[in-house]
Formats: sequence, structure tokens, C-alpha cells
Amino acid sequence: MTIAAVIVAAGRGTRAGGGVPKQWQRVAGRRLADHTVAAFLSHPRIDHVIAVVHPDDADESASLGVDTVHGGATRDASVRAGLEALEGRGFSHVLIHDVARAGVSHAVIDGVIDALAGAEGAAPGIAVTDALWRVDGAHVSGTQDRTGLFRAQTPQGFRLDAILAAHRAHPGGAADDVEVARTAGIDVVLTPGETRNLKVTTADDFSRLEKELAGDMDVRLGNGYDVHRFGDGTFVTLCGIEVPHERGLQGHSDADVGMHAVTDAIYGALAQGDIGRHFPPSDPKWKGADSAIFLRHAVGLAAEMGYSISNIDCTLVCEQPKIGPYAPAMTTRMSEIMGLAADRISIKATTSERLGFTGREEGIAAIATATLVKP
Repeated sequence: MTIAAVIVAAGRGTRAGGGVPKQWQRVAGRRLADHTVAAFLSHPRIDHVIAVVHPDDADESASLGVDTVHGGATRDASVRAGLEALEGRGFSHVLIHDVARAGVSHAVIDGVIDALAGAEGAAPGIAVTDALWRVDGAHVSGTQDRTGLFRAQTPQGFRLDAILAAHRAHPGGAADDVEVARTAGIDVVLTPGETRNLKVTTADDFSRLEKELAGDMDVRLGNGYDVHRFGDGTFVTLCGIEVPHERGLQGHSDADVGMHAVTDAIYGALAQGDIGRHFPPSDPKWKGADSAIFLRHAVGLAAEMGYSISNIDCTLVCEQPKIGPYAPAMTTRMSEIMGLAADRISIKATTSERLGFTGREEGIAAIATATLVKP
């Protein structure tokens, strides 16, 4: 079973207020959409994630870290756009999820995937426990039996070919993908939902979600520190950028002191040692190696362990060369390597007021902090 996830994020969400669509509003330190995407990216059984976004949201969606496709005027049109983008790419199954359900857990996702091993379709739900009234104007006119009633949730999972054919044949206007599937004769089984998998619709829902996310979020901090001395050369490599200088930095690899500090900060947050544990300096294969290899490994290890990187802060300590003119390029390069939005990466510099080895211009030091989050 090869599984792709379609995150439906093309709506305008005006009932939530806030001046921007709800998926781009912040909750528990990140945008709503970031929480939702992270839940699927960090899941070991999800092979690919694609987000369906509004054409006007290009700037916001560019930093999601996943493939995107433009949605349509309705939810079912947006879902179909996402499914069409997956056709022919080798995926057997798809999970379709509303971006507004940012509290989805791995347990809910696992329940849907497990059910798909023996079912055509599967979706989570929660039994209705409140009394249900029928209302005429402002007056209660009767009650409704709640036996067999469930509140629908997402992700809703199907065989990709079957649900794509169902959407192509459907006239439109469906409440969700289970309705589309049932119209096409696809049997859908119920899987366990969770109250934290709520759908953010109004401003009050953001407060509810914040409490849910704060309850079990695993946040880790890691620190990294590295030093390299000056030697022969005409440039130094700092955070992936070659900066002209009258001397170079000495090291077993490319001596990128900034990237090394960031890499060690990630390893530290994961309690996975340092670069030397994963790439021993005694091994000649790493001599002169591009430090991007080390950083990509640390980022990949974080993902394997279920963590997403929230932000990186790196300070370079040196008298020379001047870092300021090159900091934007460094940020861009680190963003490319890490798959992390540039506005989550801080690269800055300071001097040591002519004190110590950096003050004597004998080398460059770097200090970095990484914040990792497991939803």
C-alpha cells in the first residue's frame, strides 16, 4: 500500500475572522496549515503529501514544504484537483483531509490506514451523545433520535483510482468525500475519531484547538557550538555560502562552522549525539565533504523520529569577514537544504570585542539553537 495525503486548503474561512483565511492564522506558535501538514509529513506510513491551495495564497503556501496544486470554487472541485495531480504517480491509496482539522493525531490516521487493508473506504467519526432537537424558528418542536448518528471527521481514505473515478462522475455539491464515495457505490467503514480532531470554523475554535495542541505537544530544544581555525585560502564557507576572505577555515570537511553548529543543535534536540557520531572525522570519505550532507541527515533523522523543525537560530562569532552582506544568501541556502521556510531561519553575527581567539582573528565560532516539535 502506497499512500498519498491530500490536504484541502483552498477555502477562504471567513467565519473564523482574523483578516486572512483561517489556514494561515497562527495557533500554538505556527500557522494552522503548518500543524496539519506536519501531522502527515511526520507519519511514517504516508509516502507523499500534497496541499490544494487557493491561487491567491501563493506566498503563504510556498513555505508549507509540500507540493501544491490550485483548488476550485467548491470543496469537491478542490479535492478532485488534488486527486488528478496524484494520478499515474504510483500511489494505491489516498487520505483526504481538511486543513482546518489541525489536531489530527497519528492514531486517527493509523485507524483509517489499517481499515483500508480490508475496506474500499474508511473514515473517522465520533458518536453523537448530545440530545438532538428539531427547531421551528426560535422554538423547540421535537427531538431527534441520535441512535446510529456520528459526527464525521477526516482524513477519509480510499483507493485512489476508485475515489478519483467517483469524483469525476459526481455532479458536485457533496458535503464530504464519503458522500461522493457512497454515491458511486463505494462501501465506507467507520474508524475511531477523536475530540481533538475538531474542525476550526469560528474564532472560538482556535482557542479550543490551542488547548488541545498544548496538551501533548512534544517540544525539544537543542544547542550546537563549533569552532574552526583560519588557515590558507581565499574564502570561508559559512552556512553554505562562500564568503571572500584572505584566509580559509581548516577542518576535516569544508569547515562550515555555521552549518556544523546548526546540525549539532538538531542532533542535540534529538539526543542523537553530534556530527562526529554520525560522520566520524577518522573516516577519510568525509574529508572535504560538503556540510550540507550532514545537515540533510540531521533534518531527515528528525523527520524519521516524528519531529518537525520549528525554527533555527545561528550566531557567527568573528571579527572578519563581515557577515551582514551575505546573511540573506545564507538564509536562502539553509532554507533550501533544510526544506524549512526562510522566515524560520535566523542567521546573524557578532564580534567578541577583540577578546579571545575570535578577537585575535585566529578563527570563527558559531552557536546555534534548534526548536523541534512533535505534534
